[in-house]
Amino acid sequence: MVGADTAWIIVATALVLFMTLPGLALFYGGLVRARNVLSVFMQCFSIACLMSLLWLAAGYSIAFGDGNAYWGGLGKAFLNGVDADTVSGTIPEVLFFAFQMTFAIITPALIVGAYVERISYGFVLLFSSLWMLICYAPVAHWIWGGGLLAGAEWSLFEEGVNDFAGGIVVHQTAGIAALILAAMLGPRKNNHVPPHNPGMVMIGAAMLWVGWFGFNGGSQLAADGGAAMALTVTHLSAATASLTWAAWEKIRYGKASLVGMVTGTIAGLASITPASGSVGPLEAVIIGAVAGVMCQELCGLVKHGLKIDDTLDVFAVHGVGGMFGILMLAAFGHAGWTAQLGGLAVVGVWTIVTTTLIILVAKAIVPLRVGEEEEVTGLDLSSHGERAYDISS
Repeated sequence: MVGADTAWIIVATALVLFMTLPGLALFYGGLVRARNVLSVFMQCFSIACLMSLLWLAAGYSIAFGDGNAYWGGLGKAFLNGVDADTVSGTIPEVLFFAFQMTFAIITPALIVGAYVERISYGFVLLFSSLWMLICYAPVAHWIWGGGLLAGAEWSLFEEGVNDFAGGIVVHQTAGIAALILAAMLGPRKNNHVPPHNPGMVMIGAAMLWVGWFGFNGGSQLAADGGAAMALTVTHLSAATASLTWAAWEKIRYGKASLVGMVTGTIAGLASITPASGSVGPLEAVIIGAVAGVMCQELCGLVKHGLKIDDTLDVFAVHGVGGMFGILMLAAFGHAGWTAQLGGLAVVGVWTIVTTTLIILVAKAIVPLRVGEEEEVTGLDLSSHGERAYDISS
């Protein structure tokens, strides 16, 4: 083991968990109405706890066990055969487990943004559990665990898919799942209410930005120049996308909003994620510049063109951003078009099929949506018996 590598991945693991708790929770929480902010916090916090245990029980083994092309098997369930002295590359395997666990937490947590303000809490827990184990973990195995799309002996594509930190594994899967769930769930009763706390949105986005250094820089799994470059290009893409989103918003609507600018930040971060291990600074600026405009346009297309209430634009920002970054790797010559397009197609079909089936199974067991009265009252009070703000004091 290399001590510097171990120390860096310990820090990176903390940073990626920080993205979900409190980063994503605050980002999403500020975007909803005041009567639903605690329900968003509850969903994000519950997913973090539940995915941690499921990752231990089976998720890690499915993703990174010594199985076959399709899944890793259950040989490493409950970290069987893994102790403090077991290594994975230059770091302890238990640390690799923990680092990847934070990815398994944030991926289903990203989907929260599509269904806030009208979904039942029980459905969130059941859907997230099944989705992480059945959809996410096998895809992680296919690309990162030496499986179907990794360029190994049994791979579909000889060179393998280049997805450094999760353009396909995290953002495409979460984005497509979010779109399907939002479509099947139906729109909110009132979907024209502005964010209740833009300041909270900015704070959450800033935390996500900082945490993303661990997300992308940590994916190098070493404390070296590659990690430093991944961190640098991540920052440059985020900064550029923030500005182009704000500029495009100013051109279209006459004003640049804080919520819009920080949403551009997330678009730039999602778009650079798969490419951060390969591209240089100028390429990162190009990716960010395009992402800030493209993802903004897709937000309108989903809501007004497709008429799908993907409440907090998970598909347009994360899904489209991640897939765009995958394609830019081929455009810049860092990967082959066949593998990148093939990876998007295979995982896209897998995500559509598994997500749809999981929704159908889960809603047969627990209610998918809260009642109209509960939705009007707000999920904070109707589902959790609490309010975020005491307006009488």
